[in-house]
Amino acid sequence: MAIFYEDLAVGEVEEFGAYDVTEAELLAFAEQYDPQWFHVDKERAEAESMYGGLITSGWHTASMTMRMLVDHHFSEAVSLGAKGIHEIRWRVPVRAGDTLSVRTEILEKEVETPSRGVVVTKAETLNQADEVVMRQVSEVMYARRDGE
Repeated sequence: MAIFYEDLAVGEVEEFGAYDVTEAELLAFAEQYDPQWFHVDKERAEAESMYGGLITSGWHTASMTMRMLVDHHFSEAVSLGAKGIHEIRWRVPVRAGDTLSVRTEILEKEVETPSRGVVVTKAETLNQADEVVMRQVSEVMYARRDGE
């Protein structure tokens, strides 16, 4: 069933996902997109970093979060794309072996045109200990059911 603007309600909360972070994926992403030493050099990260070992790139955490959002919500939504992210914060390092999930809350809705509305959503990515590892607030455009 397609999810339109009208199907979403301010205050609605959803929790979903179980994304297992692997060292191979952590390294592959970092080597291609964010090759800082604490993402790609295991021995140095263990010996010298304030993290005590390898951690994912924050952008990898954002990408894994997006994957869970698409799998759970956007694959069914009549989304027209995002207008932007108001805020993104990486709060706790993500490591190989972590299992991530997502909790979303709809903060605001506004009709923008007869054919679309904008939904402001807070998404928190959590690890297996229910710690918030990343928080973002974004604006997404959705088609209106009876839009022209």
